[in-house]
Order: sequence, then C-alpha cells, then structure tokens
Amino acid sequence: MPPQFDQPDFLRQHTHNILKFYEPIVLDPNGGFYQNFLDDGQVFDPHSKHLVSSCRFVFNYAEAYRRGYGDHYADWARQGLDYLEQKHYLPKTDHYAWTLGSDTDKTAMAYGHAFVVLAYSHAHLAGLIDATDKLVHLYHWLDTHFYQAEFSAYADELSTDLTSLDPYRGQNANMHLCEAFIAAYRAIGDQRFLSRAMTLAQRFAGELCDQAGGMIWEHYDKNWQPDWQYNIDKPDDLFKPWGFQPGHQVEWTKLLLQLDQLSPDKWLKERARSLFDQAVSKGWDDEFGGLVYGFAPDTGVFSDAQKYFWVQAEAIAAAYRLYQTTQEPVYLEWYNKLWQYSWDHLIDHQYGAWFRIVARDGSKITNEKSPMGKVDYHTLGACWDVLDTINNC
Repeated sequence: MPPQFDQPDFLRQHTHNILKFYEPIVLDPNGGFYQNFLDDGQVFDPHSKHLVSSCRFVFNYAEAYRRGYGDHYADWARQGLDYLEQKHYLPKTDHYAWTLGSDTDKTAMAYGHAFVVLAYSHAHLAGLIDATDKLVHLYHWLDTHFYQAEFSAYADELSTDLTSLDPYRGQNANMHLCEAFIAAYRAIGDQRFLSRAMTLAQRFAGELCDQAGGMIWEHYDKNWQPDWQYNIDKPDDLFKPWGFQPGHQVEWTKLLLQLDQLSPDKWLKERARSLFDQAVSKGWDDEFGGLVYGFAPDTGVFSDAQKYFWVQAEAIAAAYRLYQTTQEPVYLEWYNKLWQYSWDHLIDHQYGAWFRIVARDGSKITNEKSPMGKVDYHTLGACWDVLDTINNC
C-alpha cells in the first residue's frame, strides 16, 4: 500500500528519515557542515563550501530543533551560524562570500544573502538567538547595495569590493528574498519585511509576470526588460536556467499563499492558482510523469525534461496550500500525484533523503545526491509547510 501522503505521521516520519541520512557525517570538525554527498552518504569533497548550503543547513537544524526533533540540533544550528560569521563573512565589506574552498568566490550575491536572512530568521524562530538587530541590519545592507527602488526589485551581483554591479537582473534572487522576508516578519514582527515581501510579490508575480504572458520569467537586463536569450544554451543551469521554470511558478504559488495567510488578498489567491495551473498543464510530463525543469517560451517544448527533486517538492507544498485554500479536490489529486512520482523515482529508499536529479524517464544519471548548493532544504521545507498548513499555523 502506498503511504498516506497527507497524514501528519507520514510527513513527520519522512522528515526524520531525511535528517537521518545526513546525521552520521554532516558535521565538519573544522566548522560548519560537509556539503558534498554521494548517494550512500560518503563525502566526495570535504573542502568546498557554498553560502547557500551553509545557510540551508542552519534552516534545517533550527527547524528540526524548533519542532522537537532533538536538542542537539540547537547546537548544530549554532555551529552553522558560527561558520557563517567566521568563514563566509568578510568584515571589510560587510558581506558573505559566495563559495569557499578550492574555488573561492567572494562575489556578493543577493541570492546568497537572501539565505543569510532566512537562516537568522529561523534561528530566531527556534529561540536559539535574538536575531532582531542582525535582521534589521541585513535589511538595510540589502537596501543600500542591491535594492533598486525605481524598479521595486533587487539587483543580483556585486563585485567583491562592492563597487561594480553586474548588469544581469533576475527573478530567482528576488523570489528567495521574498521568502526570507516572510520568515523575518514571522520571526521579529517588523512590518518592513512583510511590506517588502508584498512589493516583490506584486512586482514579480504581478507586473513582470503579466509582461511575460502570465508566467514568471527568469532573466532581465539592467532596465528590467525581459532577456529572452540569456543562457539559452544553458537550460540546465543550476541557478540561472533558460526557459520557463515550472518549479519557480509553483514556488511563487506557495509564497503568494503564505503572504495571503498573513495579509489576505483576493489577487494573491487568484495569481497563486493561475501559476500552479499553468505549471502543471505545461510542465507535467504525460509520458514519464513528474514536472520537468523547463520549457521554451515560444513553443512550449521541454527545454530540460530532467526531473529535479526541488521542483517536485515545491509543487507538493503549493498543491496542498491550494487545496486548503480552495477546498477543490483537484489540488489534493495533484498533491498525491506529485508525491507518488517522487516516492517512485526521487526518494532514496535504500540510503535515505532524495536524489537531486533523474533523467526524464526516471533513470539514474548521477551518484551525487547532494552537491554543494543543493541540500534537502526544499524537501524538509515542503513537508514542514504542509504540516503547518494542516495545523493552520
């Protein structure tokens, strides 16, 4: 019998199983966490560290502690915060390095700093620290160096000395800043975070979405005009893939409904539904199942038909929130359909956690389960979001 995917006991047990995969070896005695895991849990690169993973591990362990999974997770989350400040943080410029290790990159990335905000927000929510001053400082730092008020959006990338702004503009960093600001508002109740999260939602899921035909487009020039050619030869890029991304449509669905929970608005519900409906109608693979990574804006042909773990996880959370919001059975059907695909193809029933990626037909293509930048924050976060939705919190 397949699991009952919408039952709290299943969701809690599944999160325990994910955490268990990392448990024996994740702690790096030199600080922070190892970030490069093979399917069986072996570490294939003990030296390279990515800001995004460093922060996502803090989220994972702060939430695990907050939800009563074990007192040791409090120490682990604090160790993660210490690593951020002792290794990633650059005092001279007051920013956090993108990568450390054999390929160190000290570029200031808005995307990475969104996860610094997220990490501190969840550490505060878990009662591990009082992050009020830190979060307010990060808000102002991002405002000073990245926010472009005339466009109601954040730029992406600054040089190491913070003097040169790259002309690329993208939605991905802004989406995760919206996510981080929602968490910061929940943590410290500062209205500025909720207001800015709403501004980003209206800008990217509203105005820019309308300009792109009703879906979220990824790439823009320095004047925030769509760049339809950016990375056209890289539809599988890790952070800046070409094409419409079903995973980002559904991730915005989740965020819009989280905002609606905090500040109800009919538009938030309607746009959340529209984005999800388009993501599954255009991005679901009828032949092999699962949501694809991307599809072309002009033809709708799959630009990358591989199946990524985070895409299915975000869709699972979005589907359940839509079901709770609308009470329409079709969204519960999608929830179960997405879970079943993931259960059959992406969840590792031998060693635990989720495979990062499989081929279009569900076959294995790599034994690197969790390379740096990609840890099980999406999958844990999706399960916890569904649990919170069930409990109306």
